[in-house]
Amino acid sequence: MSLIIAGRFQTFPAAEAAAQRLFARGFVEEDVTLFFVNPSGQHARYPIGGDVGTDPGAQAAPKGAGRGVTIGAVIGAVVGAAVFALFKAPLLVSAIAAGVGAYIGSLAGAMSHTRASKPHSATSHANQENARHAGVLVAVHVSPETQTDAATILREAGGMEIERASGRWKQGRWSDFDPLQPPHPVGEYVERRA
Repeated sequence: MSLIIAGRFQTFPAAEAAAQRLFARGFVEEDVTLFFVNPSGQHARYPIGGDVGTDPGAQAAPKGAGRGVTIGAVIGAVVGAAVFALFKAPLLVSAIAAGVGAYIGSLAGAMSHTRASKPHSATSHANQENARHAGVLVAVHVSPETQTDAATILREAGGMEIERASGRWKQGRWSDFDPLQPPHPVGEYVERRA
């Protein structure tokens, strides 16, 4: 594994200027790369898009749908039986009422359980705090002796979220970069997030 120092910039010109500063201070071209990191949720990890297979807010929906089917079917059967008894309607009406009640109940149950996941819960808030922000990332392949210089140059060039990582550096780029992994800030360059 290689030691990597990286910093996020708002624009490509700013990132390119930082790369030029690195070159002027002795870093070589095959040890510096820059690339754009998409906003969270837009990394197309799945064929239909997105970063995760299941939305965390929808994980309890199947349980809610199961409960809703049961409750809805019972209510629908009761309504159907009442219609059958009061209006002498055919027995088929009771069966249809039970089916419609089960369908509506499953929908209501699933929806009630998706709302149960609050966006401001502690876990969600922690994930938002640690999420990698979009922007142009300048990554530098460094040695233990040059990592402080690289971090300082990136910070002085206007880099945000200066981070230290361990990864694979192949053919002049960070080959195993994972945009879903939160950055690990370099201690002296930790920024407070609002």
